[in-house]
Amino acid sequence: MSKVVCIVTYKEITDQAKLAAYAAMAPATVEKYGGQFLARGYPVALRESGQQERTVVGIWESIDVALQWYESPEYKECLEVLGDGALHDIKFLDHI
Repeated sequence: MSKVVCIVTYKEITDQAKLAAYAAMAPATVEKYGGQFLARGYPVALRESGQQERTVVGIWESIDVALQWYESPEYKECLEVLGDGALHDIKFLDHI
């Protein structure tokens, strides 16, 4: 199987404290399931229709492992902590 890239974009952040609590917890779950962060934060430059939104990029060994992380009890707990603190999208793409 090929590696999978995970891209998370934050469309709206409504509670910085909830996002901070989530951000403090989530990395340990990513590491536990073998994921690795490639980039986290806000764009340093924008072009074309770029939006100034928080983005996280990670990589996983396979889609199976990535989905095990996403569906894990540990990550579900992170999502509960985040609650309505942010609206975000998570996308999994084949690594080229």
